[in-house]
Amino acid sequence: MEKKLVVLSGAGMSAESGINTFRDADGIWEGHDVMEVASPEGWNKNKELVLDFYNQRRKQLLEVSPNEGHHILADLQNDFKMTVITQNVDDLHERAGSQNVIHLHGELLKVRSVRDAKLTLDWTTDLTSLDRNDQGDALRPDIVWFGEAVPEFERAIDFVKEADFVIVIGTSLQVYPAASLMDYAPEEAVVYYIDPKPAPIAHSYQHLKIIPEKASRGLKMIKEEIISWGQTL
Repeated sequence: MEKKLVVLSGAGMSAESGINTFRDADGIWEGHDVMEVASPEGWNKNKELVLDFYNQRRKQLLEVSPNEGHHILADLQNDFKMTVITQNVDDLHERAGSQNVIHLHGELLKVRSVRDAKLTLDWTTDLTSLDRNDQGDALRPDIVWFGEAVPEFERAIDFVKEADFVIVIGTSLQVYPAASLMDYAPEEAVVYYIDPKPAPIAHSYQHLKIIPEKASRGLKMIKEEIISWGQTL
């Protein structure tokens, strides 16, 4: 039976591609207090600032490419039934070839109706306050901001509960509820945690390996081991 691998990825996964993060910068993201550009309050206070911020992030995303770590993960689909659960709003996992990706915090290349969050559109250009969908609704970035519900969280839990292998990569495990996902992994699961500055792991697992490395290097270190382990279990 094909073993189930769940990848939990965070900002460090995309950092090697040139996507800037704010997790190590005291809540400052590209010169902005993160609450100004990633909260409903910030949106209501200054929509033009928020729109411009995500327009710049969207342009940046279209200029970068998946890194070696993204490609290694995509390759693991040949050996496992794999699901990627990411906190990242970029599409680099998909561009590298990963096929089953859950975006906990939304997607930068989508926008949604301000009236109905389920009405989304693919979007690769600048978004303005004048843009509307076919229903006539104003649009906002399809991003889960601080203080908003995480609609994909329950579905993500279901995948983690069934995992034989879990790779936690590039995350400080400080952003909730995403940081709690690994707590749902079975105790007998094989868990790898890859991060240059790994956070303490409170949960006990029978097989936990911590690799204090950047994403690509850490994945290169474990790729053959996890494939071999998956074939023997």
